[in-house]
Amino acid sequence: MNRKDEHISLAKAFHKNKTNDFDQIRFVHHSFSEIAMDDVDISTSFLDFSFKQPFYINAMTGGSDRAKEINQQLGIIARETGVMVATGSVNAALKDPNLADTYQIMRKENPDGVILANIGAGLSLEEAKKAVDLFQADGLQIHVNIPQELVMPEGDRDFHGWLDNIEDIVSHLSVPVIVKEVGFGMSSETIEQLVWRGVKAVDVSGQGGTSFTQIENARRKKRELGFLTDWGQSTVLSLLESVNWQRDLTVLASGGVRQSLDIVKALSLGAKSVGVAGTILNQLMTNGLDETIELVQQWEDELKLSYTLLGKKTTAELTTTDIIFSSEIIHWCESRGIAYQPFAKRSK
Repeated sequence: MNRKDEHISLAKAFHKNKTNDFDQIRFVHHSFSEIAMDDVDISTSFLDFSFKQPFYINAMTGGSDRAKEINQQLGIIARETGVMVATGSVNAALKDPNLADTYQIMRKENPDGVILANIGAGLSLEEAKKAVDLFQADGLQIHVNIPQELVMPEGDRDFHGWLDNIEDIVSHLSVPVIVKEVGFGMSSETIEQLVWRGVKAVDVSGQGGTSFTQIENARRKKRELGFLTDWGQSTVLSLLESVNWQRDLTVLASGGVRQSLDIVKALSLGAKSVGVAGTILNQLMTNGLDETIELVQQWEDELKLSYTLLGKKTTAELTTTDIIFSSEIIHWCESRGIAYQPFAKRSK
């Protein structure tokens, strides 16, 4: 089976609405919101983009006939709902031009929408330009995925020069660049390294959703690296790690997003928008195109409800909600020197 098809099958097989760190934070309920749902605007803006909803469809697939079908459907979902969408890694198409249409189909179905291309951090500026030109992408995601590569049977083993590549691309590419983890989260040290290299946007993409170490281990003959299944820090912890950098760059979040309330929580921790992949893929493969479009629209309605419940008229105002963390998250914050107490009384 094609490696990309294996990824799709395994992502579907391993998908479940398991608990994660989004369950370890709670909003303080205040009895009077003093707003109406009609007052609420769930739109968001970051980099050069503006969207009517604060979530997007994150990078998933490409590089096979089956992946082409999924990308076609994702393009239709994005066209019908107005969400931003990212392709899976286009590295395969850069190596084999015959695979280009498995990504270009997304632009064909969504000619006027915002689409991001996706490449690995080991690629050069010239390859980044080719990836953007492949389907006139509006922006570029550069994914960093060392744990996945190390567990992947045919993965990379040499990670020299990734930061240099990122700096070169960010400095010379004509479209916005987002550096994205792939489900292992980002530390404040990682973010600092990226800021010093000129990066303006990151997707912290934390542990808690699709595990690519689990997927790649399932592709190994002995399946001996299961101890790395839960490697990394969660999206919640990664957002807390990013707090001191949120004035210096755009922070996006993804990883383990199961429902609209997870989106609201990520936004309240400082994300400008929230990426969803596994939940969308599972909905699409289980229930089909129309019901996936309906899910996106349902989430928009639920977000308006949640904003109203919290008494916040805009996405930006969510960063003044009052949040309480569980003891496990508090332990992380104490160990890492992150001030967590102010989150509990931000509305005052």
